[in-house]
Amino acid sequence: MGTSLFDLTGKVALVTGSSRGIGRAIAEAMADQGARVVISSRKLEACRTAAERINTAHGAGTALAHSANIGSKEELRALVDATRAAFGRIDVLVCNAASNPHYGPMAGITDDQFRKIFENNVLANHWLIQMVAPEMLERRDGSIIIISSIGGLTASTVIGAYNVSKAADFQLARNLALEYGPSGVRVNCIAPGLVRTDFARALWENPDTLKAVTAHTAMRRIGEPDEIAGAAVYLASRASAFTTGQAIIVDGGATIGAGL
Repeated sequence: MGTSLFDLTGKVALVTGSSRGIGRAIAEAMADQGARVVISSRKLEACRTAAERINTAHGAGTALAHSANIGSKEELRALVDATRAAFGRIDVLVCNAASNPHYGPMAGITDDQFRKIFENNVLANHWLIQMVAPEMLERRDGSIIIISSIGGLTASTVIGAYNVSKAADFQLARNLALEYGPSGVRVNCIAPGLVRTDFARALWENPDTLKAVTAHTAMRRIGEPDEIAGAAVYLASRASAFTTGQAIIVDGGATIGAGL
């Protein structure tokens, strides 16, 4: 056991959607704390680039690159199997990958788009957790982290279906926290506000949209990917040993209300 509450030495973390953005920041931060990490996204070359950066900083074998499409149960199973083959175990699962194929009012969303949002943002998380949880339950130790969004707490005229899926992630975490709690396995969510990532580009690249969002945010700016990573390190480490079923909001004060 390390001297720091946040020490992750000896832990193995599997992070989806980690070749860039919030996922990559989380993987790098966990590696900084001593964890071995698995980098995964759809594109293998991007995964390799992210893993190489971590291996250069922390030594060969710290990071493994493995591509997987979260919409494919078979590819997720292969991802989990590859992680165990390389590192022998999974101590931390970060369900970060998500999709949002529709930008605009929900009246214009197609059935296929709605279905894809729920399959990738909720069902894929369920699949991964079901694949990884048994070994955690057997060891009576483990941390599962779902990257949700403050969108799950608020309404929107442009990302409504995405927000509904993120609200479902909150409940997924609460239900599983109750089921897994007696065995010492914790399940929590992180709810970022608007962060400067490629995924959220449609929301921050437009100056008018950016101004509207930041005008009601206490810190008057959007977040950066590495500003979400600290919450993930907390939830992965023994610092959060008594934290489960919760949603940690990291939004610069966007949801506290803009009073006079």
